[in-house]
Amino acid sequence: MTPKERVIALFIVLAAAGSGGFIAAYFTGGSRLLEGVSLAGACAMFGAAALGWAFWIVPQEHVVDEVEGYPSQTIERMKQTNELTEVQHLVTRPVALVRLLAAALGVFGLALLVPPIRSLGTDPDETLFHTKWRKGDALTRIDGSFVRADQLNVNAVETVFPEHAIGDPMSVATLIRLRRGLLADAPDGYVVYSRLCTHAGCPVALYRKAAHELMCPCHQSTFNVLDDGAVVSGPADHALPRLPIVADAGGVLRATGDFPVPVGPGFWERP
Repeated sequence: MTPKERVIALFIVLAAAGSGGFIAAYFTGGSRLLEGVSLAGACAMFGAAALGWAFWIVPQEHVVDEVEGYPSQTIERMKQTNELTEVQHLVTRPVALVRLLAAALGVFGLALLVPPIRSLGTDPDETLFHTKWRKGDALTRIDGSFVRADQLNVNAVETVFPEHAIGDPMSVATLIRLRRGLLADAPDGYVVYSRLCTHAGCPVALYRKAAHELMCPCHQSTFNVLDDGAVVSGPADHALPRLPIVADAGGVLRATGDFPVPVGPGFWERP
């Protein structure tokens, strides 16, 4: 390569490096500034390489072909043949630059494809259908302590999570202790309902002990604690999911599985 061709090659390499920097910044969650600088740098280097190619490689002279009589003299034909050979050499000489440019454009094209492909996200899974409650999970307070059956008074309320997913917004639930005998399938009077309102996902945070009802303060949807969370009033159109629980031999309250139906408002078609 000539010195000028080396400069053009350097511009192309820097353009490819800028494209690669953009890809790396996008995948690693880098700052938007780094992504913008990398992509802008790649475009600038491609522009510099294009200018260098135009002024240093592409011939600049103007050629006027004279029309000569036919047949040409032998010496004239030899002269024209030599000129064509020299021009062909000039045109085909930057093969390495062409290959380098093709590689750099390939990296740049990949950089343009990365954002839409990367932003597609993960494949759909069961996240919308299940929470993190699993069989055997202890009902756990936000401070990490387990709830025991002998700790709560009648009409007491606790916010609980699965022991391995404390703070998970989809798994948060409300534990209520009722008077024994009100519900036959409530161990020691304990019932647990999802804390996500089935109307708009607000926290169902209010318990009306006199009526045994849970109420959402956002839009006043009300649910019957003694009737598997059935809607009493308000805009919610399906029941509040109830978590099945038992008390183990040590008195710790544990889930026997996940909620039987999806929680929250995402499944409004569910009866």
